[in-house]
Amino acid sequence: MLTSVETDLIRVLADPLRMTIVNLLARETLCTTHLVEETGARQTNLSNHLRVLRDAGVVDTEPCGRFTYYRLRPDVLAALAGQFAELAETARATAAADAKRACP
Repeated sequence: MLTSVETDLIRVLADPLRMTIVNLLARETLCTTHLVEETGARQTNLSNHLRVLRDAGVVDTEPCGRFTYYRLRPDVLAALAGQFAELAETARATAAADAKRACP
């Protein structure tokens, strides 16, 4: 069963721009300037999305002079993937057992 933490994380990752950011950060650590170039999003919009990802624990920050670099936290995504794998296994077992609740 997914907890409220995982459900909140799913909501965070459901946004298309945030998912684009996650995909980019999976490949390399980037600063806001790089992400603006890659996504075409406005800097203020991108900063808001990065704050949401940071608050959700999906990314870590690393100050470097006047820039802030963002790095993906793969452990957070791996934990979520594990929850989905467990959910899929439960669904397989339910389907194999043909378990269904009778209607009243």
